[in-house]
Amino acid sequence: MFKKRRFPVICLAVTVAMFAAGCKKKVPAPAPPPPPPPVVTPTPPRPPAPSITFSAEPTSIQRGQSSTLRWQVSGEVTSVSINQGVGAVQNTGSRNVSPNDSTTYILSATGPGGSSTANATVSVSAPPPPPPPPPPPVTRPSLGQRLDTDVQDAFFDYDKSDIRADARDALTRDASALKSILSDFPGATIVIEGHCDERGSAEYNLGLGDRRANAAKEFLVGLGVPGDRLKVISYGKERPQCTEQDEACYQKNRRAHFVPGQ
Repeated sequence: MFKKRRFPVICLAVTVAMFAAGCKKKVPAPAPPPPPPPVVTPTPPRPPAPSITFSAEPTSIQRGQSSTLRWQVSGEVTSVSINQGVGAVQNTGSRNVSPNDSTTYILSATGPGGSSTANATVSVSAPPPPPPPPPPPVTRPSLGQRLDTDVQDAFFDYDKSDIRADARDALTRDASALKSILSDFPGATIVIEGHCDERGSAEYNLGLGDRRANAAKEFLVGLGVPGDRLKVISYGKERPQCTEQDEACYQKNRRAHFVPGQ
């Protein structure tokens, strides 16, 4: 009887023990997985600042002249401007400037990537002083003017063609003047006119005038004046220098006179 009662107790004890052992070996449930990391959207890279090419041509001018500014801006650009009163400009272009003094122009370009600047300097110098005015043109005296101012008449005695003392002195001075004149006028000839006073016939005076002109020519040729450039002509009493009927007037008409040849 006792043994029959012990058996269920033993069975219960074994069951409790097994239940207790089973409870000790139970593994807890695994933890849930961590949430995925947040998705980070990368920030797009910032574009570079605009690139500038800027120059002045020429870089040196005189006051009153002009220089040409030339530029080219590349990249993403929102605005381009030049100081010194030029203002906003296109990305590419040119502009003539005429500064009164040396000036540095600054080109500024702005875009999403920032701002860039470039300089171009124009040096201005004072213009040289104006050249002095040219000297007034030298008016070259004509052949006739030279003969009137530099050559004297040779005078003769009544009814004579001899070279007297005062005529010799005058013709000696004339020889130097005639050489200079003929040198300055290489293609010219000079005519020696023979004149007489009103006394005597026209025919006689033409002959006397011819002798007087030839006498003056021979004297000058003897002093070195080229004879081929001296011509003679007689007017007798047809072209008097003075018309009074007295000896002083007659003397003025008895002469060898010099005029340009044709």
